[in-house]
Amino acid sequence: MTPVRRLPARKGPRPPLSKKKAPTRAIEKELWDRGYPVVVGIDEVGRGAWAGPLTVGAAIVPRDTRVNGIRDSKMLTEAEREKLFDRVAGWCETWGIGHASQVECDRLGMAAAQRLATKRALDALDVRPAAAIVDGSWDFVTPHVDHVERVIKADARCLAVAAASILAKVTRDRMMREYAVHYPAWNFESNKGYPCDTHLAGLQGWGPSAIHRRSWVFMDNYVPWGGIHRYHRPDDPDQPSLF
Repeated sequence: MTPVRRLPARKGPRPPLSKKKAPTRAIEKELWDRGYPVVVGIDEVGRGAWAGPLTVGAAIVPRDTRVNGIRDSKMLTEAEREKLFDRVAGWCETWGIGHASQVECDRLGMAAAQRLATKRALDALDVRPAAAIVDGSWDFVTPHVDHVERVIKADARCLAVAAASILAKVTRDRMMREYAVHYPAWNFESNKGYPCDTHLAGLQGWGPSAIHRRSWVFMDNYVPWGGIHRYHRPDDPDQPSLF
């Protein structure tokens, strides 16, 4: 195994983000040229949600073909993402999704839960990547991949990360729509577990559901009855923040 190289997040002038500007394989090509034959793009979804899993997508894309319309999942409508999902999944050389449940988010904390979901996504791939590209400045992939390239706004600029973002977002959205059938009071079919007025109203009227993250501070501020108490991790009894 080659030593892990922790590089700083890329800096310098960047063009403004636009849905009209497609992500490229420039960073993947750079890594291929530097001797990393298999490069995976990794992106997460659900970290800021109040309910449901934290989900990580991992995608390895072909070197010479592409699917039109791939963008950062946040730039696309739900209908556009759903339309792209099967095409992206069939186009990728291999892809994987990993989840950390709401219980694991509570018990482990969000950082450890994201690392766990990432490991599960990587384990679902058919090959072991030599390098990974992640969105942002935090390396949550080491030690599962030897080299990790951290890139600000990689989900909008890097084709592999954009593909991973679509696969992860659609997979998690589908899960939340299925949960909504069993937990109708919190409107998960529309908010997907994220904060909003209707979600807040559900919490105030019904308290947390079985899939809410009960270690989060909304349990103190937005649930006006004490039938179910906030969860505190044994290693962090005060737990003052969202994470």
